[in-house]
Amino acid sequence: MRRLFILSVVVLSLAACASSPPRAQRSEFEDIPVPKGLTVDIEKSTIIESPAVKAARIFYKGRLEPESLGTAFRTTLEANGWRHLSSTMASGKGTTQIYDKPGSSLQIIIYEGIYYTWVELSATKLVSGAVAAPAAAPIPTATPVPPVRQ
Repeated sequence: MRRLFILSVVVLSLAACASSPPRAQRSEFEDIPVPKGLTVDIEKSTIIESPAVKAARIFYKGRLEPESLGTAFRTTLEANGWRHLSSTMASGKGTTQIYDKPGSSLQIIIYEGIYYTWVELSATKLVSGAVAAPAAAPIPTATPVPPVRQ
């Protein structure tokens, strides 16, 4: 009886693992859609959050054509309100796309590795409700002191 119980637990565990949905793509910024077919490489990625700013450098990998991936990013980003500033292509270095939005900036680098196409996404965003740094107080100037009479 005990063996049957252990066997059924093992079978159910394996069935649960086999039916798990694929892990969703990580998107630290809700207005930066990530094309299907890319998976995040969390080991290479860095995310920084402070009360005023959120910044991230996230690496994605996939088996996609760099040119079509660049077009997909541009189309979906512009549909999400990002303004395309520039694109640069360099042999052996891939494509770099630069975007901005009020309070946000984005750089996407797409390049081919040995097995994967890589996407390096670097973004910054001002956190809503963040207060701008106060202006520096003026430096007090010395007021002339009248000479002392004796």
